This record gives sequence, structure tokens and C-alpha cells, in this order.
Amino acid sequence: MATKFGIVVFPGSNCDHDAYHVTRHVLGADVTWLWHSDTDLKGVDCVVLPGGFAYGDYLRCGAIARFSPIVPAVVDFARAGGLVIGICNGFQVLTECGLLPGALLKNNCLEFRCQWVHLRVENIRTPFTNRYEVGDVVRIPIAHGEGNFFADPATLDELERNHRVVFRYCDENGDSPFDVDGVIPSFNPNGSANNIAGILSAEGNVLGMMPHPERASESEVGSADGLGVFVSISDHLALTRTELPTGSMSG
Repeated sequence: MATKFGIVVFPGSNCDHDAYHVTRHVLGADVTWLWHSDTDLKGVDCVVLPGGFAYGDYLRCGAIARFSPIVPAVVDFARAGGLVIGICNGFQVLTECGLLPGALLKNNCLEFRCQWVHLRVENIRTPFTNRYEVGDVVRIPIAHGEGNFFADPATLDELERNHRVVFRYCDENGDSPFDVDGVIPSFNPNGSANNIAGILSAEGNVLGMMPHPERASESEVGSADGLGVFVSISDHLALTRTELPTGSMSG
């Protein structure tokens, strides 16, 4: 049975069709749309919160989307063990609704950044990265104005200690030194603490990342390095499907 992805569409989402294309046409999975006003997750195996500008990013990125009817269903699904991945704006929504810690602040350069970056894979014992090797350097694009991950020192320490940092910005060789004397490394595009680009929930079933793996899943677009995220999800679910909840449980 094919993995069934559910892609949430908020007013202002603009990467939903990218996520659909990769999961449906590249991966070959079943895919259904989940509108922001839905409360039934339609039996999906994995929820995708895509990038974009949900509700125009008014007030604060993800802050209004947090109150959409679909979000409590996603929260219940995640708390029951279901897989959720939030990409860019989706990551921001996950922090706003409390599924992930920290916050995404304005880029330290105060500019919108749309560019290719290098990421180092830090943890492969996750449902989202089992197709990679620790230390792999992947090339994936970003497109955000508020991707500066911030958390208090105690939270950062907990994330690092428990291997919850999944992706970290790095140079093309995989080096990722933290800022020295307050100087942010040039490979860090937004000033994120500890060069963090993606983190896991404490339970390991929710991933938030600012770079866009769905935009780097075919060699024709410049990189297929991001496809491993979606293949990892599918592989994980193929092994554990009977142990995971379905979206109908949270509808």
C-alpha cells in the first residue's frame, strides 16, 4: 500500500503544488489536499505543512495559521505519533502551535534570502533522514525572510544533547563552526543559532526545516538531494505502518 501524504493548503501557501508534484509524480505516493478549514485528515500517513505566506504572514509568520481549524487535527495527529513535516512557513507554523520549540525571527541581514545553501545531515535515526548518512552535505534552496531560528540556551542545549538538530547550515565541505565573537559564518544565510536549519520534536515524529527539499528533488532543477527526505518518510512508513495512527483518528 502506497504512503498517503496530506498537503495542507492555507490561504497564501505557494509551495503546496511543489510538495504535491514531488510526493505524487516523483515519489509515486498517494496524495490528498487538506484545506485549512478541514478538520478531518482523511486517513493520511504523513502531513506536510508547505512553504508560502499563510494568511499573508500578517501579525507574524504562522501566527494566524495556528488558529485554522486544520491545525488542532494536525496537533492531535502528531501527539498520537503521526508523521508531520513543516517546510519553511510550515516550520514557522509548527513553532507557533507548540509542536516544535523556539521561534523563527527575521533574517539577521534583514533581507529576504532566495538562494542555494549547503546543509549537513546531523541525525539519520529519524523517519525523515534514514536514506542519508551522518555528515552528508546536501544542496537545497531556501526562500525566506524569517528563518533565523532562535531558542533560549537551555532549549538549544537540549536540542543538541538529544540529537534533535537534523540539518545544519554548513559550507560546501561540511564544516559548520558556530559564530565566533558574534560573527555569523557566511554560509549561515539567516543568523540561526548554532547554524540550525531543521529540528525534530522530542518524540522524533515532527520535523521542521527552513530549506525546501521539495525544490531539490529532481536533478533537472539543479539538485535531487532533497528527495531523500520524502523517500525516507515512505520507507519508514512501509516498515511501521501498522504501528502508526492514521489521519482518521484525529478527524
